[in-house]
Amino acid sequence: MIEKKRVVITGLGLVTPIGIGVDETWSAALSGKSGIGSITHFDASSFPVRIAGEVKGFDAANYIEAKEIKKMDRFIHLAVAAATMAIDDSGFRITGENAEKVGVVIGSGMGGLPAIEHYHKAYLEKGYKRISPFFIPMLIINMASGNVSIRFGAKGPGSCPVTACATGSHSIGDAARIIQRGEADAMIAGGTESCITALGIGGFAVMKALSTRNDEPERASRPFDIDRDGFVMGEGAGIVLLESLDSALSRKAKIYAEVSGYGMSSDAYHITTPAPGGEGAVRCMKAALKDAGIGPEKIDYINAHGTSTKYGDELETTAIKTVFGEHAYKLCVSSTKSMVGHLLGAAGGVEAILSVLSIYHGKVPPTINLDNPDPECDLDYVPKTAKQVDVTYALSNSFGFGGTNACLIFGKYRGN
Repeated sequence: MIEKKRVVITGLGLVTPIGIGVDETWSAALSGKSGIGSITHFDASSFPVRIAGEVKGFDAANYIEAKEIKKMDRFIHLAVAAATMAIDDSGFRITGENAEKVGVVIGSGMGGLPAIEHYHKAYLEKGYKRISPFFIPMLIINMASGNVSIRFGAKGPGSCPVTACATGSHSIGDAARIIQRGEADAMIAGGTESCITALGIGGFAVMKALSTRNDEPERASRPFDIDRDGFVMGEGAGIVLLESLDSALSRKAKIYAEVSGYGMSSDAYHITTPAPGGEGAVRCMKAALKDAGIGPEKIDYINAHGTSTKYGDELETTAIKTVFGEHAYKLCVSSTKSMVGHLLGAAGGVEAILSVLSIYHGKVPPTINLDNPDPECDLDYVPKTAKQVDVTYALSNSFGFGGTNACLIFGKYRGN
Protein backbone atom coordinates (compact mmCIF):
# COMPACT_ATOMS: atom_id res chain seq x y z
CA MET A 1 0.00 0.00 0.00
CA ILE A 2 1.39 3.37 -1.04
CA GLU A 3 1.68 5.82 1.86
CA LYS A 4 -0.48 8.86 1.27
CA LYS A 5 1.26 12.21 1.05
CA ARG A 6 0.66 14.83 3.72
CA VAL A 7 -1.25 17.90 2.56
CA VAL A 8 -0.88 21.40 3.98
CA ILE A 9 -2.53 24.76 3.38
CA THR A 10 -0.20 27.54 2.29
CA GLY A 11 -2.53 30.14 0.77
CA LEU A 12 -5.92 31.61 1.65
CA GLY A 13 -8.40 33.77 -0.27
CA LEU A 14 -11.70 35.17 0.96
CA VAL A 15 -14.45 37.37 -0.44
CA THR A 16 -17.36 37.55 2.03
CA PRO A 17 -20.18 39.79 3.22
CA ILE A 18 -17.93 40.97 6.08
CA GLY A 19 -14.80 41.66 4.09
CA ILE A 20 -12.81 41.47 0.89
CA GLY A 21 -9.62 39.64 1.72
CA VAL A 22 -8.57 37.34 4.54
CA ASP A 23 -7.42 39.98 7.01
CA GLU A 24 -10.58 42.08 6.71
CA THR A 25 -12.88 39.06 6.98
CA TRP A 26 -11.01 37.50 9.91
CA SER A 27 -10.91 40.76 11.85
CA ALA A 28 -14.64 41.29 11.29
CA ALA A 29 -15.42 37.70 12.31
CA LEU A 30 -13.49 38.01 15.57
CA SER A 31 -15.28 41.27 16.38
CA GLY A 32 -18.69 39.70 15.72
CA LYS A 33 -19.59 41.94 12.81
CA SER A 34 -22.70 41.12 10.80
CA GLY A 35 -22.64 41.37 7.02
CA ILE A 36 -26.41 41.04 6.62
CA GLY A 37 -28.39 43.96 5.20
CA SER A 38 -31.13 44.97 2.81
CA ILE A 39 -30.94 43.43 -0.65
CA THR A 40 -29.56 45.75 -3.34
CA HIS A 41 -28.90 43.26 -6.15
CA PHE A 42 -32.55 43.41 -7.25
CA ASP A 43 -35.80 45.05 -6.18
CA ALA A 44 -37.01 42.85 -3.36
CA SER A 45 -39.66 45.26 -2.07
CA SER A 46 -42.52 42.88 -2.92
CA PHE A 47 -40.81 39.83 -1.43
CA PRO A 48 -41.43 38.45 2.08
CA VAL A 49 -37.62 38.24 2.38
CA ARG A 50 -35.75 41.48 1.74
CA ILE A 51 -32.39 40.80 3.40
CA ALA A 52 -29.21 38.91 2.47
CA GLY A 53 -25.46 38.82 2.99
CA GLU A 54 -24.19 40.72 -0.03
CA VAL A 55 -20.49 41.34 -0.70
CA LYS A 56 -19.96 45.10 -0.45
CA GLY A 57 -17.61 47.17 -2.55
CA PHE A 58 -16.38 44.34 -4.74
CA ASP A 59 -14.90 45.47 -8.07
CA ALA A 60 -14.10 42.66 -10.47
CA ALA A 61 -11.79 45.05 -12.36
CA ASN A 62 -9.32 44.77 -9.49
CA TYR A 63 -8.75 41.14 -10.45
CA ILE A 64 -9.88 40.65 -14.05
CA GLU A 65 -9.25 42.51 -17.30
CA ALA A 66 -12.23 44.57 -18.50
CA LYS A 67 -12.73 42.58 -21.71
CA GLU A 68 -12.87 39.33 -19.72
CA ILE A 69 -15.29 40.53 -17.05
CA LYS A 70 -18.29 40.47 -19.39
CA LYS A 71 -17.60 36.81 -20.24
CA MET A 72 -18.16 35.73 -16.64
CA ASP A 73 -21.05 35.82 -14.20
CA ARG A 74 -20.50 37.14 -10.68
CA PHE A 75 -19.82 33.75 -9.07
CA ILE A 76 -16.84 33.40 -11.41
CA HIS A 77 -15.63 36.92 -10.62
CA LEU A 78 -15.64 36.08 -6.92
CA ALA A 79 -13.81 32.79 -7.51
CA VAL A 80 -11.08 34.41 -9.59
CA ALA A 81 -10.61 37.10 -6.95
CA ALA A 82 -10.35 34.61 -4.06
CA ALA A 83 -8.06 32.31 -6.06
CA THR A 84 -5.80 35.25 -6.89
CA MET A 85 -5.59 36.09 -3.20
CA ALA A 86 -4.79 32.49 -2.24
CA ILE A 87 -2.05 32.12 -4.83
CA ASP A 88 -0.53 35.48 -3.97
CA ASP A 89 -0.67 34.64 -0.26
CA SER A 90 1.06 31.30 -0.82
CA GLY A 91 3.90 32.68 -2.92
CA PHE A 92 3.47 29.61 -5.13
CA ARG A 93 4.30 30.13 -8.80
CA ILE A 94 2.90 28.02 -11.62
CA THR A 95 5.46 27.59 -14.37
CA GLY A 96 5.92 25.55 -17.50
CA GLU A 97 7.84 23.03 -15.43
CA ASN A 98 5.21 22.40 -12.74
CA ALA A 99 1.92 23.29 -14.49
CA GLU A 100 0.85 19.69 -15.06
CA LYS A 101 1.17 18.98 -11.33
CA VAL A 102 -1.07 21.88 -10.29
CA GLY A 103 -4.85 21.44 -10.46
CA VAL A 104 -8.09 23.25 -9.69
CA VAL A 105 -11.21 22.01 -7.90
CA ILE A 106 -13.71 24.82 -7.36
CA GLY A 107 -17.44 24.20 -7.10
CA SER A 108 -20.66 26.14 -6.74
CA GLY A 109 -24.14 25.21 -5.68
CA MET A 110 -26.17 27.16 -8.23
CA GLY A 111 -23.73 28.83 -10.61
CA GLY A 112 -24.81 31.52 -13.04
CA LEU A 113 -28.38 32.12 -11.90
CA PRO A 114 -28.10 35.91 -12.44
CA ALA A 115 -27.08 35.33 -16.07
CA ILE A 116 -29.97 32.93 -16.60
CA GLU A 117 -32.48 35.45 -15.29
CA HIS A 118 -30.97 38.36 -17.21
CA TYR A 119 -30.80 36.69 -20.60
CA HIS A 120 -34.14 34.95 -20.27
CA LYS A 121 -35.69 38.37 -19.78
CA ALA A 122 -33.74 39.71 -22.78
CA TYR A 123 -34.95 36.78 -24.91
CA LEU A 124 -38.60 37.27 -23.93
CA GLU A 125 -38.45 41.00 -24.65
CA LYS A 126 -36.33 41.12 -27.82
CA GLY A 127 -35.68 37.61 -29.11
CA TYR A 128 -32.84 35.12 -29.07
CA LYS A 129 -30.37 37.45 -30.79
CA ARG A 130 -30.15 39.45 -27.57
CA ILE A 131 -28.61 36.47 -25.80
CA SER A 132 -24.87 36.99 -25.26
CA PRO A 133 -22.53 34.56 -27.03
CA PHE A 134 -20.91 34.23 -23.60
CA PHE A 135 -24.18 33.19 -21.96
CA ILE A 136 -23.39 29.48 -21.67
CA PRO A 137 -19.82 29.97 -20.36
CA MET A 138 -21.24 32.50 -17.87
CA LEU A 139 -23.69 30.08 -16.29
CA ILE A 140 -22.12 26.61 -16.26
CA ILE A 141 -20.66 25.88 -12.85
CA ASN A 142 -17.32 24.39 -13.92
CA MET A 143 -16.34 27.72 -15.48
CA ALA A 144 -15.20 28.92 -12.06
CA SER A 145 -12.60 26.14 -12.09
CA GLY A 146 -12.06 26.62 -15.81
CA ASN A 147 -11.35 30.33 -15.68
CA VAL A 148 -9.00 29.96 -12.71
CA SER A 149 -7.15 27.16 -14.50
CA ILE A 150 -6.84 29.22 -17.69
CA ARG A 151 -5.83 32.36 -15.84
CA PHE A 152 -3.00 30.75 -13.89
CA GLY A 153 -1.99 28.02 -16.33
CA ALA A 154 -2.83 25.13 -14.01
CA LYS A 155 -2.82 22.04 -16.26
CA GLY A 156 -3.23 19.34 -13.61
CA PRO A 157 -6.40 17.61 -12.39
CA GLY A 158 -9.50 19.77 -12.77
CA SER A 159 -12.96 19.20 -11.36
CA CYS A 160 -16.09 20.88 -10.06
CA PRO A 161 -18.22 19.36 -7.29
CA VAL A 162 -21.85 20.53 -7.19
CA THR A 163 -23.19 19.29 -3.87
CA ALA A 164 -25.36 22.14 -2.62
CA CYS A 165 -24.19 23.47 0.75
CA ALA A 166 -21.41 20.87 1.00
CA THR A 167 -19.76 21.95 -2.26
CA GLY A 168 -16.86 23.97 -0.85
CA SER A 169 -15.91 21.25 1.63
CA HIS A 170 -16.13 18.50 -0.97
CA SER A 171 -13.93 20.59 -3.26
CA ILE A 172 -11.19 20.96 -0.65
CA GLY A 173 -11.44 17.33 0.48
CA ASP A 174 -11.37 15.97 -3.07
CA ALA A 175 -8.40 18.19 -3.95
CA ALA A 176 -6.50 17.06 -0.87
CA ARG A 177 -6.97 13.43 -1.86
CA ILE A 178 -5.63 14.15 -5.33
CA ILE A 179 -2.41 15.39 -3.70
CA GLN A 180 -2.36 12.50 -1.23
CA ARG A 181 -2.41 10.07 -4.16
CA GLY A 182 0.52 11.86 -5.77
CA GLU A 183 -1.47 13.02 -8.80
CA ALA A 184 -0.64 16.69 -8.11
CA ASP A 185 1.79 18.69 -6.01
CA ALA A 186 -0.58 21.63 -5.49
CA MET A 187 -4.31 22.31 -5.88
CA ILE A 188 -6.41 25.47 -5.93
CA ALA A 189 -9.66 24.51 -4.22
CA GLY A 190 -12.82 25.85 -2.63
CA GLY A 191 -16.29 27.17 -3.34
CA THR A 192 -18.00 30.23 -4.80
CA GLU A 193 -21.57 31.47 -5.01
CA SER A 194 -23.61 34.50 -6.04
CA CYS A 195 -27.31 33.89 -6.52
CA ILE A 196 -28.98 36.68 -4.56
CA THR A 197 -31.56 37.13 -7.31
CA ALA A 198 -35.34 37.17 -7.62
CA LEU A 199 -35.43 33.46 -8.40
CA GLY A 200 -32.80 32.54 -5.82
CA ILE A 201 -34.43 34.43 -2.95
CA GLY A 202 -37.93 33.66 -4.18
CA GLY A 203 -37.29 29.94 -4.45
CA PHE A 204 -36.00 29.63 -0.89
CA ALA A 205 -38.69 32.03 0.38
CA VAL A 206 -41.57 29.89 -0.86
CA MET A 207 -39.96 26.94 0.92
CA LYS A 208 -40.21 28.99 4.13
CA ALA A 209 -36.48 28.41 4.59
CA LEU A 210 -35.39 32.05 4.93
CA SER A 211 -35.57 34.50 7.81
CA THR A 212 -38.11 37.28 7.39
CA ARG A 213 -36.58 39.50 10.08
CA ASN A 214 -36.40 42.32 7.53
CA ASP A 215 -36.44 45.15 10.07
CA GLU A 216 -33.40 43.78 11.94
CA PRO A 217 -31.16 42.31 9.23
CA GLU A 218 -28.02 42.20 11.38
CA ARG A 219 -29.92 40.12 13.96
CA ALA A 220 -31.64 37.82 11.47
CA SER A 221 -29.08 35.01 11.29
CA ARG A 222 -29.17 33.47 14.77
CA PRO A 223 -28.03 29.85 14.83
CA PHE A 224 -28.98 27.81 17.92
CA ASP A 225 -31.23 30.61 19.21
CA ILE A 226 -34.82 29.72 20.12
CA ASP A 227 -36.09 32.74 18.15
CA ARG A 228 -34.43 31.83 14.86
CA ASP A 229 -36.79 31.78 11.89
CA GLY A 230 -34.67 30.54 8.98
CA PHE A 231 -31.34 31.11 7.31
CA VAL A 232 -30.11 34.22 5.52
CA MET A 233 -28.68 33.80 2.03
CA GLY A 234 -25.18 35.11 1.45
CA GLU A 235 -22.64 35.25 -1.37
CA GLY A 236 -18.88 35.06 -1.63
CA ALA A 237 -15.95 32.75 -2.22
CA GLY A 238 -13.41 30.86 -0.14
CA ILE A 239 -10.38 29.38 -1.94
CA VAL A 240 -7.26 27.71 -0.56
CA LEU A 241 -3.92 26.70 -2.02
CA LEU A 242 -3.17 23.13 -0.98
CA GLU A 243 0.29 21.62 -1.35
CA SER A 244 2.03 18.40 -0.57
CA LEU A 245 4.16 18.87 2.52
CA ASP A 246 7.25 18.09 0.43
CA SER A 247 6.41 20.90 -1.98
CA ALA A 248 5.77 23.40 0.80
CA LEU A 249 8.97 22.52 2.65
CA SER A 250 11.05 22.64 -0.52
CA ARG A 251 10.19 26.29 -1.01
CA LYS A 252 10.10 27.18 2.70
CA ALA A 253 6.44 28.19 2.47
CA LYS A 254 4.35 29.51 5.34
CA ILE A 255 2.09 26.67 6.51
CA TYR A 256 -1.26 27.59 8.05
CA ALA A 257 -2.41 24.09 8.92
CA GLU A 258 -2.51 20.51 7.73
CA VAL A 259 -5.48 18.78 6.12
CA SER A 260 -5.81 15.91 8.55
CA GLY A 261 -9.14 14.26 7.75
CA TYR A 262 -11.99 14.20 5.26
CA GLY A 263 -15.32 12.44 5.59
CA MET A 264 -18.29 12.03 3.25
CA SER A 265 -21.73 10.47 3.66
CA SER A 266 -25.26 10.52 2.32
CA ASP A 267 -28.43 10.65 4.41
CA ALA A 268 -30.51 8.71 1.87
CA TYR A 269 -33.52 10.18 3.64
CA HIS A 270 -35.08 13.40 2.28
CA ILE A 271 -34.33 16.10 -0.29
CA THR A 272 -34.14 18.93 2.27
CA THR A 273 -34.59 17.60 5.83
CA PRO A 274 -31.62 16.00 7.65
CA ALA A 275 -31.93 12.37 8.72
CA PRO A 276 -33.40 11.68 12.18
CA GLY A 277 -30.86 12.13 14.94
CA GLY A 278 -28.44 13.65 12.44
CA GLU A 279 -27.48 10.08 11.54
CA GLY A 280 -25.82 11.04 8.26
CA ALA A 281 -23.83 13.79 9.94
CA VAL A 282 -22.74 11.33 12.63
CA ARG A 283 -21.32 8.94 10.04
CA CYS A 284 -19.63 11.80 8.20
CA MET A 285 -17.87 13.17 11.30
CA LYS A 286 -16.80 9.67 12.29
CA ALA A 287 -15.39 9.10 8.80
CA ALA A 288 -13.35 12.31 9.04
CA LEU A 289 -11.99 11.31 12.46
CA LYS A 290 -11.07 7.87 11.14
CA ASP A 291 -9.32 9.41 8.14
CA ALA A 292 -7.39 11.72 10.47
CA GLY A 293 -6.46 8.82 12.73
CA ILE A 294 -7.49 10.67 15.87
CA GLY A 295 -10.06 10.22 18.62
CA PRO A 296 -12.97 12.62 19.18
CA GLU A 297 -11.27 14.06 22.27
CA LYS A 298 -8.58 15.63 20.07
CA ILE A 299 -10.99 18.10 18.45
CA ASP A 300 -10.91 21.54 20.08
CA TYR A 301 -13.21 23.51 17.79
CA ILE A 302 -16.09 22.78 15.43
CA ASN A 303 -17.14 25.30 12.82
CA ALA A 304 -20.74 24.13 12.67
CA HIS A 305 -22.93 23.97 9.62
CA GLY A 306 -25.28 25.97 11.90
CA THR A 307 -27.64 27.51 9.36
CA SER A 308 -30.17 29.03 11.79
CA THR A 309 -32.97 26.59 10.95
CA LYS A 310 -34.86 24.71 13.65
CA TYR A 311 -34.24 21.13 12.54
CA GLY A 312 -30.76 21.75 11.14
CA ASP A 313 -29.35 23.28 14.33
CA GLU A 314 -30.97 20.78 16.65
CA LEU A 315 -29.98 17.73 14.63
CA GLU A 316 -26.39 18.92 14.22
CA THR A 317 -26.19 19.42 17.98
CA THR A 318 -27.55 15.92 18.52
CA ALA A 319 -25.04 14.51 16.02
CA ILE A 320 -22.13 16.26 17.74
CA LYS A 321 -23.18 14.83 21.11
CA THR A 322 -23.50 11.37 19.58
CA VAL A 323 -19.98 11.48 18.11
CA PHE A 324 -18.18 13.31 20.91
CA GLY A 325 -20.04 12.16 24.03
CA GLU A 326 -19.01 14.13 27.13
CA HIS A 327 -16.26 15.84 25.15
CA ALA A 328 -18.99 17.67 23.22
CA TYR A 329 -19.42 19.91 26.27
CA LYS A 330 -15.71 20.68 26.48
CA LEU A 331 -15.05 21.85 22.93
CA CYS A 332 -16.06 25.11 21.24
CA VAL A 333 -18.75 25.07 18.55
CA SER A 334 -19.59 28.21 16.60
CA SER A 335 -21.50 29.15 13.49
CA THR A 336 -19.90 31.91 11.44
CA LYS A 337 -23.08 31.90 9.33
CA SER A 338 -24.44 34.11 12.11
CA MET A 339 -22.28 36.86 10.57
CA VAL A 340 -22.03 36.11 6.85
CA GLY A 341 -25.24 34.19 6.26
CA HIS A 342 -25.39 30.94 4.33
CA LEU A 343 -23.13 31.10 1.29
CA LEU A 344 -24.51 27.83 -0.13
CA GLY A 345 -21.81 26.36 -2.41
CA ALA A 346 -19.21 28.78 -1.02
CA ALA A 347 -20.00 28.08 2.64
CA GLY A 348 -17.63 25.14 3.05
CA GLY A 349 -14.72 27.03 1.49
CA VAL A 350 -15.20 30.10 3.66
CA GLU A 351 -15.75 28.07 6.82
CA ALA A 352 -12.72 25.88 6.14
CA ILE A 353 -10.56 29.00 6.01
CA LEU A 354 -12.05 30.38 9.22
CA SER A 355 -11.34 27.02 10.86
CA VAL A 356 -7.75 27.10 9.63
CA LEU A 357 -7.33 30.65 10.94
CA SER A 358 -8.64 29.55 14.35
CA ILE A 359 -5.76 27.08 14.47
CA TYR A 360 -3.17 29.51 13.15
CA HIS A 361 -4.12 32.39 15.47
CA GLY A 362 -5.42 30.46 18.48
CA LYS A 363 -8.76 32.26 18.42
CA VAL A 364 -12.30 31.02 17.81
CA PRO A 365 -14.88 33.30 16.15
CA PRO A 366 -18.23 33.69 17.90
CA THR A 367 -21.84 32.85 17.16
CA ILE A 368 -23.52 36.25 17.26
CA ASN A 369 -27.21 36.88 18.00
CA LEU A 370 -27.34 33.95 20.41
CA ASP A 371 -29.59 35.69 22.95
CA ASN A 372 -31.88 32.84 24.02
CA PRO A 373 -30.37 29.41 23.33
CA ASP A 374 -32.72 26.67 22.18
CA PRO A 375 -32.94 24.16 25.06
CA GLU A 376 -32.18 21.44 22.51
CA CYS A 377 -28.94 23.26 21.67
CA ASP A 378 -26.90 23.12 24.88
CA LEU A 379 -23.26 23.18 23.81
CA ASP A 380 -20.68 25.98 24.03
CA TYR A 381 -21.49 27.92 20.87
CA VAL A 382 -19.06 30.75 21.75
CA PRO A 383 -21.92 33.24 22.13
CA LYS A 384 -21.35 36.81 20.91
CA THR A 385 -17.65 37.11 21.80
CA ALA A 386 -14.61 35.39 20.29
CA LYS A 387 -12.51 33.14 22.51
CA GLN A 388 -8.78 32.66 22.78
CA VAL A 389 -8.30 28.89 22.47
CA ASP A 390 -5.27 26.78 21.64
CA VAL A 391 -6.81 24.87 18.74
CA THR A 392 -4.86 21.77 17.76
CA TYR A 393 -7.59 20.23 15.61
CA ALA A 394 -10.64 21.92 14.08
CA LEU A 395 -13.59 20.23 12.40
CA SER A 396 -15.64 22.01 9.73
CA ASN A 397 -19.12 20.62 9.00
CA SER A 398 -21.09 21.04 5.76
CA PHE A 399 -24.44 19.37 5.14
CA GLY A 400 -26.37 19.94 1.91
CA PHE A 401 -29.77 19.45 0.34
CA GLY A 402 -30.14 15.99 -1.06
CA GLY A 403 -28.58 14.62 2.12
CA THR A 404 -24.99 15.12 1.01
CA ASN A 405 -22.49 15.61 3.85
CA ALA A 406 -18.84 16.65 4.04
CA CYS A 407 -16.57 17.08 7.06
CA LEU A 408 -13.01 18.40 7.06
CA ILE A 409 -10.51 18.17 9.91
CA PHE A 410 -7.56 20.55 10.01
CA GLY A 411 -4.62 20.13 12.33
CA LYS A 412 -1.91 22.41 13.65
CA TYR A 413 1.27 21.85 11.67
CA ARG A 414 3.94 20.49 13.99
CA GLY A 415 6.72 19.76 11.57
CA ASN A 416 7.60 16.61 9.66
